[in-house]
Amino acid sequence: MADLDINALIILITLFVIFGVFLLFDLFKRNEKYGYLAYIIALVPVNYLWYLTSTIGIGELDVLGAYVVLIVLWDICLFRDLIGVSKEKKDFDDVILFLGLGIIIQLIISAILPADQLNPDMLVNTEPFVNYFNLPNIHNEIFNDNIVLAYKALATLMVFLVIVPLILDIKDEEVPFIVIIIIMAIFILPFLYLSYLWLPDASAVLTFLFSVILFIVLLMITRSGKE
Repeated sequence: MADLDINALIILITLFVIFGVFLLFDLFKRNEKYGYLAYIIALVPVNYLWYLTSTIGIGELDVLGAYVVLIVLWDICLFRDLIGVSKEKKDFDDVILFLGLGIIIQLIISAILPADQLNPDMLVNTEPFVNYFNLPNIHNEIFNDNIVLAYKALATLMVFLVIVPLILDIKDEEVPFIVIIIIMAIFILPFLYLSYLWLPDASAVLTFLFSVILFIVLLMITRSGKE
């Protein structure tokens, strides 16, 4: 933190405090759903952290480190909502909606924020994904192995924290076969990303395996209504 001046540090801490307010929003007992905004609010301190790591510098922290922090914040949100779904106080649909919005917004930010005209320094250690989104390539040898492993583990945990409330939400419910197929289709992209993280050379095959396992689980825990 030696390179981080006091003003930037105060701003960073304040942004994390704001995230904490939305993370713990239910404690205010306002009976409002603004707590879900934590998935989106998390983007603010993380992208500011990304900006600091590329311009000012924070020790050995880099863009991948900033993304590790983002996944940690999202995992914390998912743990919170997993408890809510299990107690039937939260809807799984809302969890998926706001997490999905957070991911989409972050992709847009990754295309705009590090643009050559704005903050070209933020392009350091990133590679364009689909020609637009500037994301860290975890298979780049420049990144610290421990940070890469942490990112892989946390991203895997995030996907499972999404699948678990899904299973809790639809267990023993009447779910048409076509809906099961749609759910599988939705999870193809997360499975593909996980496969790319762990085994890039076999990502397609591993994605197929994950999809089949999810398909079997969904068939086992749901009903057609015609039993």
